Amino acid sequence: MSSPNFQRDTHASTVHLPAGHWTSVLDALCARFPAISRSQWLDRIVRGMVLDGQGVAITPDMPYRAGLRIHYYREVVQEAPIPFVETVLHVDQHLVVVDKPHFLPVTPAGGFVEQSLLRRLMQRLDNPQLVPLHRIDRATAGLVLFSADPVSRAAYQALFRERRIDKRYEALAAPLPKLGFPLWRRSRIVRGEPFFRMREVAGEPNSETRIEVLERGEACWRYALYPLTGRKHQLRVHMAALGAAIRHDTSYPVLAEAAPDDHQRPLKLLAQGLAFVDPLSGEPRRFHSRLTL
Repeated sequence: MSSPNFQRDTHASTVHLPAGHWTSVLDALCARFPAISRSQWLDRIVRGMVLDGQGVAITPDMPYRAGLRIHYYREVVQEAPIPFVETVLHVDQHLVVVDKPHFLPVTPAGGFVEQSLLRRLMQRLDNPQLVPLHRIDRATAGLVLFSADPVSRAAYQALFRERRIDKRYEALAAPLPKLGFPLWRRSRIVRGEPFFRMREVAGEPNSETRIEVLERGEACWRYALYPLTGRKHQLRVHMAALGAAIRHDTSYPVLAEAAPDDHQRPLKLLAQGLAFVDPLSGEPRRFHSRLTL
């Protein structure tokens, strides 16, 4: 039985099994999620916590098939509360706009289930249909846009997919007096090591950021960052590559040793603005974070 010190995610996660040479679904899950032991997967399967695409509990010897949809329930150690509260800036039939605090993940991940922005909002607004339309890092604060209605969701998702939404970030980082601004950083970003870090490599650029300077101090400048693409950790990677890593970044340019969150030293990166033409009404919409760095 599950330890009483663990809690189960009340919403199943979904994975589509990639192409591979595994014999069983169990083998594929162990390869896809190396941080979870084979014995843990077996335990979940035996307790009916791993389901196929039709919602039927799988067996330990269920044959593998590429593309198979698997639903699974995560279990995490009982969570400590994250001592920061989100601010709901806007609610209507279709959209919810929220200021996310530093350290709070947008969706359940890793050791966070109930302590996630999505789960908090589902309870706070009594709307289990909420879905984030985009993500920002757990370490980043600022605006997150949620779809509140499945009927209109695709129209708003298209804004991000088709790059019809303008995003503005602010960051505090070291001065770059030898560079001219505004500056465009274009590079090819790929997965690095460990798995959660990204890195720049030679090749056709797949990321682009416009960078402006808002304030120039002696030891620190305030930058405005406009990502034209949406690669994971793009702004953090680009600033570090220029020689001005965002203040208190524990992943770039050097990965710091694992340690508990230091709430006195949040990453100085803020998702400050979102602007787009509403796909339903045709009206321009702008949202601005109330948070500051």
